[in-house]
Amino acid sequence: MANRLFQKAREAVNNVVGRMNGNGSHEQGHQMSHQPEHINAHDEAVAQNAISSAMANSSDAERAQLAELQQELDQNGDLK
Repeated sequence: MANRLFQKAREAVNNVVGRMNGNGSHEQGHQMSHQPEHINAHDEAVAQNAISSAMANSSDAERAQLAELQQELDQNGDLK
């Protein structure tokens, strides 16, 4: 059975990092500009909370991947 919290954390981080790098998608069918988008504190907080929530209910392998996601989020947060 897949860990939904882990999946949500991965999606949230990919959304934030992708948008920071100009690779984000627009859900409403708008064309992608490939320009980095501004990420607000709420977007980052959602990703941080998703990682924290997933940590408690994850396997060791998932926790290692979550740590990598956290590091990726931190590194991209420094680029803002």
